[in-house]
Amino acid sequence: MDSPSRRSTLTIALCFIVALIEGFDLQSAGTAAAGLRQTFALDPRMMGWVFSAGIIGLLPGAFFGGWVADRIGRKKILIAAVLLFGLFSLSTAYVEQYTTLLLVRFMTGLGLGAALPNLIALCAEAVGEQRRGTAISIMYSGVPLGGALAAVVAMLYTEHWQATFLFGGLAPLLVVPLMAWLLPESSAFRQQSSAARVSTGQALFGEGRARITLALWLSYFFTLTVMYMLLNWLPSLLLEQGFSKPQAGMVQMLFNIGGTLGSLLGGVLLDRCNTLKVVLCVYAGLLAALAGVGLSVGIVPMAAAGFAAGLFVMAAQLVLYALAPPRYPTSVRATGVGAAVAIGRLGSVAGPLAAGQILAAGAGTTGVLLATSPGLVIAALAVLTVIARPAPGATLNRSQA
Repeated sequence: MDSPSRRSTLTIALCFIVALIEGFDLQSAGTAAAGLRQTFALDPRMMGWVFSAGIIGLLPGAFFGGWVADRIGRKKILIAAVLLFGLFSLSTAYVEQYTTLLLVRFMTGLGLGAALPNLIALCAEAVGEQRRGTAISIMYSGVPLGGALAAVVAMLYTEHWQATFLFGGLAPLLVVPLMAWLLPESSAFRQQSSAARVSTGQALFGEGRARITLALWLSYFFTLTVMYMLLNWLPSLLLEQGFSKPQAGMVQMLFNIGGTLGSLLGGVLLDRCNTLKVVLCVYAGLLAALAGVGLSVGIVPMAAAGFAAGLFVMAAQLVLYALAPPRYPTSVRATGVGAAVAIGRLGSVAGPLAAGQILAAGAGTTGVLLATSPGLVIAALAVLTVIARPAPGATLNRSQA
């Protein structure tokens, strides 16, 4: 009854549900922005801090969530993380002061950040080497779908912004008992739980892993810089190019649809195709898509470019999420993945800020997109370094070596 295939399926299914809820809560502040602005009388600067508070919480959450999970278990930390962001998302619907709003958004981000490295580690360790990328892709496809659900809820409850946070808070609290009952702990973690613990520095840089860790950090940082720049600024960039608000909204929708498809394809292609070719195609496609966004003058080519940008940027992120886990031994895997995710979150902060500064300097849409190109080239080269130099002590898929 409790076969390995059943445990794998159960793990991926429950992690997908958590990723779906995480995607909902990641987008909740954005979809409820108009209601928050009106209720708390927020100016643009204050609204920016509401968004930033959650993003800032993601950084320590990702790092410490992975670090602690390598010591006491992926399942325990994931349940604690889901409980944390559920409680504080729910609290967002009831706060009455601006400072309290910032605090609950930071704590929500802390829980969201701690969840992701454990979702990646659990899915990576639930299946065989040949299906690792597919498992992570299926799980992570829940994130953009959750973001779409948040937009739907906001549309249905336009006069009640609190509904978004009520849904976003109650859903994880309802899932926690299900996870405690059904989610299997990683068998790979259980088998090594008695192994001697190493320092964080040794985990990240010991046994010849320094180059791989630094290469992963570079690729995560620059890839997520571009992804979050597009998530935050794409509608504004389109309006600057002369497109109407409905047209910008349509392109943004296609961007998210492309992202969902890219999140499914990224890991699947890694499992079935040559890793080097997949990486080159994904990053070349992303560069071409960004050029299309900058140069398109009609709505049809712009819609195609927006769809392609979403597909390739999410595929690039999935490639990174699939490549990181096998580069670290089981005993330090969540630490390694969590550190890389945390560095990526720095990029998620840097991207929107850099785009704002470039636009303020008068460079326009073309200037913003040109500024991202060198970073993507660096990210691609860093990924190729990871593929070429597997970490000692990590078990690798032959197709990735």
